[in-house]
Amino acid sequence: MRKQYTKEEILNHAESSNVRYIRLQFTDLLGIVKNVEIPVDQLGKALDNKIMFDGSSIEGFVRIEESDMYLVPDYSTWLVFPWDTPQGKIARLICDIHLPDGTPFPGDPRSVLKQTVERAKALGFSSFNVGSEPEFFLFKIDENGNPTDQVNDEGGYFDWAPLDLGENCRRDIVLTLEHMGFEVEASHHEVAPGQHEIDFKYTDALEAADNIATFRLVVKTVARQHGLHATFMAKPVYGINGSGMHAHLSLFKEDGNAFYDGADEMGLSVTARHFLAGILEHAPGFTAICNPTVNSYKRLVPGYEAPSYIAWSGKNRSPLVRVPAARGQSTRIEVRSPDPTCNPYLAIATLLAAGLDGIERNLPLAPPVNRNIYIMSDAEKEEVGIRSLPPTLNDAIDALAKDEVLREALGQHVLLHFIEAKKIEYNIYRTQVTEWEKDQYLHLY
Repeated sequence: MRKQYTKEEILNHAESSNVRYIRLQFTDLLGIVKNVEIPVDQLGKALDNKIMFDGSSIEGFVRIEESDMYLVPDYSTWLVFPWDTPQGKIARLICDIHLPDGTPFPGDPRSVLKQTVERAKALGFSSFNVGSEPEFFLFKIDENGNPTDQVNDEGGYFDWAPLDLGENCRRDIVLTLEHMGFEVEASHHEVAPGQHEIDFKYTDALEAADNIATFRLVVKTVARQHGLHATFMAKPVYGINGSGMHAHLSLFKEDGNAFYDGADEMGLSVTARHFLAGILEHAPGFTAICNPTVNSYKRLVPGYEAPSYIAWSGKNRSPLVRVPAARGQSTRIEVRSPDPTCNPYLAIATLLAAGLDGIERNLPLAPPVNRNIYIMSDAEKEEVGIRSLPPTLNDAIDALAKDEVLREALGQHVLLHFIEAKKIEYNIYRTQVTEWEKDQYLHLY
């Protein structure tokens, strides 16, 4: 858990660490990290919540006539970046967004997650823990400094140098993260050439979302230092695996893991079963949030280890949800559909809201599917009630719009602005003429 700093500790640490600038960090609706940079002599003002910015210029925020917003730093997110500049160090504080009257801005993704976590606490849970497994690709950069889609290695799953030429870059990413306080559990080459994964230890939901946002920034920064471009795009290259961000989820009470029951044949409590049933119930709805780009749906297809069917299992990795073998305090469920382009605050909020609905409604859990779903016939899948995830962003948006539980969790502001932005994105994509179409039809017709 993060240290809870005081204002005086932050000011003293900034001075002793030769901090010259502070980035007041937040994310827009799409999960893109934004920041307002201030000189160190304005740090005291920032810590008193007196720094304003123009919200009308941020995706999914407000109209120009409602633009004034306040940045409210979370003191526990104080962090000095390990890289130097000629002027000195740069630090960051992650902020919540407040309106001029002092109330939380309803379009702030971080506030949406905090509100959902409070719902869990009202039901008697002390924490919602999340562990993520984000994947990314390292691509070469051309002579003009622009990213290409050429990988810099021929490595495969768990390979090492000389096949894994990204090993040095990945190691430096891990060292940087550890210097910043991350507890990295594993890092390795993934299945596809140029693809990598770094897993960090589970923590409470808000810190986990903050960590994912910071992780993406660190990966891109260190990759550039190695002359490479890091991308979290879900499916950057046709014909090979895409990048996912599996989410390991567990609810805790004061006396321990609420998902564990040693008397159950699978070690799963009634709470865990209802939570898992809620995840399966609302999977079509949260897909638009967890897989938010047109490109995301090029990954969610059979044959590339990404889930496309709504089912669960404790024995295989073809369904949407897997229950890892560890029990006791490590009992958890693994949702395998999210990809690293998602807004981590909204993704975790919708997963939690889905699970809590299952608990509140005592939703029954369907039996596990321990067969390889990819080789099952349509009739076999229908017989055991296996549904498919939405096949396109447009279908996912429609499913989200119909899901009352997720609509309430996101709030009207986030829901309407998110759907509007994604409808525009899909319609632009839908009307493009691609190289594939030209190759297929230009000479034929």
